[in-house]
Amino acid sequence: MMPPGGRPQGLATDLKIGILFCTRLPILHSAPIESRDLARASWTFPIAGALVGGVGALAYAVAWGIGLPPAIAAAAAIAATLLATGCLHEDGLADVADGFGGGQDRERKLEIMRDSRIGTYGTCALVISLLLRWAATAAIANPLPVALALVAAHVSARAVLPAFMRLVPPARSDGLSAKAGQPAPGRVAAAALLGVIALGGALGPYATLIGIGLVAAALCFMAWLSVRQIGGQTGDVLGALEQIVEIAVLLVAAGIGKAQP
Repeated sequence: MMPPGGRPQGLATDLKIGILFCTRLPILHSAPIESRDLARASWTFPIAGALVGGVGALAYAVAWGIGLPPAIAAAAAIAATLLATGCLHEDGLADVADGFGGGQDRERKLEIMRDSRIGTYGTCALVISLLLRWAATAAIANPLPVALALVAAHVSARAVLPAFMRLVPPARSDGLSAKAGQPAPGRVAAAALLGVIALGGALGPYATLIGIGLVAAALCFMAWLSVRQIGGQTGDVLGALEQIVEIAVLLVAAGIGKAQP
């Protein structure tokens, strides 16, 4: 996958930046990463997601292989993905829940979102997110479908982020989201295509349409909500969107498994 005008050296740099930003996986990169490098490298976010999903799939397969039940294997898979990302997106979800739920006005909501402490809303949001992902993964059960579902969920959850960055203005004049800027249309399209391919490979044609519809609905809902609550998007909002899409795809995958004879 090569965005318009891409060069091999630039593509390799983009890939390193995407993996370093989205994960805690050890990648050597000597040059400093500027904020606007993220917009340019945003098309690689789904590739970083594939690595995270692969880590979770490997943990599940190992747990399954030594005879552990699906519930424990699913917990191992979710834990592995949390380690791989450093809970980056979970932190965003918690901050958004605390800010949107606890703030009385825009300024207070943004202030809460910058607070490193977690409140009741954030705690509840994290518990629900973890429970839904764990339950969906355990319900799928068999290692191969689990692997496909985890990869598809993590790829598609990050594939939507460049589009969100382009469509929704930053809520702040400072901060990572504002400094990153807007991804170019070609990079947004490249990321979206990777997400569709991942969904198609994991879910099949009919369920892929459902997955695409849910992803689009999540994007529109979070765009409306973030503009209404704080006037735009932040890095925390992107993290919350990633979590919502990841959950939605895993639930679709679990539903497919239950529907099969």
